[in-house]
Amino acid sequence: MRKKNKQSIRDVRDIFGVSESPPRDTCGNHTNQLDGTKEERELPRVIKTSGSMPDDASLNSTTLSDASQDKEGSFAVPRSDSVAILETIPVVPVHSNGSPEPGQPVQNAISDDDFLEKNIPPEAEELSFEVSYSEMVTEALKRNKLKKSEIKKEDYVLTKFNVQKTRFGLTEAGDLSAEDMKKIRHLSLIELTAFFDAFGIQLKRNKTEKVKGRDNGIFGVPLTVLLDSDRKKDAGVKVPLVLQKFFEKVEESGLESEGIFRLSGCTAKVKQYREELDAKFNADKFKWDKMCHREAAVMLKAFFRELPTSLFPVEYIPAFISLMERGPHVKVQFQALHLMVMALPDANRDAAQALMTFFNKVIANESKNRMSLWNISTVMAPNLFFSRSKHSDYEELLLANTAAHIIRLMLKYQKILWKVPSFLITQVRRMNEATMLLKKQLPSVRKLLRRKTLERETASPKTSKVLQKSPSARRMSDVPEGVIRVHAPLLSKVSMAIQLNNQTKAKDILAKFQYENSHGSSECIKIQNQRLYEVGGNIGEHCLDPDAYILDVYRINPQAEWVIKPQPSS
Repeated sequence: MRKKNKQSIRDVRDIFGVSESPPRDTCGNHTNQLDGTKEERELPRVIKTSGSMPDDASLNSTTLSDASQDKEGSFAVPRSDSVAILETIPVVPVHSNGSPEPGQPVQNAISDDDFLEKNIPPEAEELSFEVSYSEMVTEALKRNKLKKSEIKKEDYVLTKFNVQKTRFGLTEAGDLSAEDMKKIRHLSLIELTAFFDAFGIQLKRNKTEKVKGRDNGIFGVPLTVLLDSDRKKDAGVKVPLVLQKFFEKVEESGLESEGIFRLSGCTAKVKQYREELDAKFNADKFKWDKMCHREAAVMLKAFFRELPTSLFPVEYIPAFISLMERGPHVKVQFQALHLMVMALPDANRDAAQALMTFFNKVIANESKNRMSLWNISTVMAPNLFFSRSKHSDYEELLLANTAAHIIRLMLKYQKILWKVPSFLITQVRRMNEATMLLKKQLPSVRKLLRRKTLERETASPKTSKVLQKSPSARRMSDVPEGVIRVHAPLLSKVSMAIQLNNQTKAKDILAKFQYENSHGSSECIKIQNQRLYEVGGNIGEHCLDPDAYILDVYRINPQAEWVIKPQPSS
């Protein structure tokens, strides 16, 4: 391939745009600015390599441009107006699964000088959830400090992010109440629209064809319908039970099976199992022991492919395609993806999180099953992003490439993708405070109108009494400033007043309750599954990070109650 694609040698600085000095400006607190050059405005091509990705490797992005299908079956969209960029890739003998040949260590193939010359991203980059993504991107574009990167499939150049944990800790999507998560979804969609608008991309939410799903069975049934049925058996379930069974079946004996998601099982058996699952699963009469892991993998793909609407919103794909064509840094791509995930319905997001966790278990056994991160992404993308509308071949290729890249990013950043950005939580608190203020004002307005009415009708002496009975401001709690009362209704020590200081964390309060309840072994076991919750005030319900500093949380929500209770299982 090197001989076939041999071109004139170009200066490496023209390709990668190495800057002479690091950027000094910042977009906000804890925000790294990104560089960019005019040369990088060329559309990059997708380059397929067979490199394996270690767990601590850095991650890059992939886009679509001017490449024809290669010998390994990967493809990119031909573009007549784009310029092919010759990538300088170190030659390392590799096995078919991407691992290096014995005697050829990877570290010898790529020296430190190579990393500096090729502008490969550093091993880890700081990522902040405190500042609005759209504000960060808008400011970076104004200062012309937005770094660009080419979309390649070499996993060693994919950026690794270190999320900056604030004093409020990190919040999972499941740590907030359903009402607050509904606000998060709306705010995320607004933020995503502003994010794309900063690049001049219009986020068109094209209405997809609405396919009415089945009301019973397994395949072709909406996720919400399946969950309603499953919650009659387990009230706390978040992922459909049949989906969990598929995961368990593959994990039992299929994680090391070569090509587990590339090969199809016995067609006759798959058809038989599908019919039996539709008829018997909800009645708990289906016998899972007779199913092979290959059939389970085939039906797992079919389960998502036959959903009434795709797991991920395909209507956002055109905006992502436009974004990828601009070749932004992977950090920008992650931010757009993060907002899209936060805007997903609860059922879709929970299923996606379980699915990505499962696929990372498959990828961890790549040396035996030959299923790399890119292989999984390519195989599963058509099942997770699909549209029943008709598209041209060119549009299908764009959709396939972009969807595969999005799945790749989700798999790589699976550990941080489901964290709720703190700037969205701050906006939810403000919305709740505004609602509280409105509720306080409404009674006084109503009483004022009632008083005016009474004054017009009659000068009754009871009017003054009515005014005296108007509710005063909420009485200050008898608990001193900086002291909170924590309730633990399920423990033997049900309540405790705790003096807070700048170093008091949620785990410290849990430890105090564990010490007080350490008289019996059963209590020691019970406290292990307990978490501290912030309830009421300007938040519905918030399961606090064990590393959250409680005094800081108390200051932004002094009206909250503090409760220790079990964290619901997924």
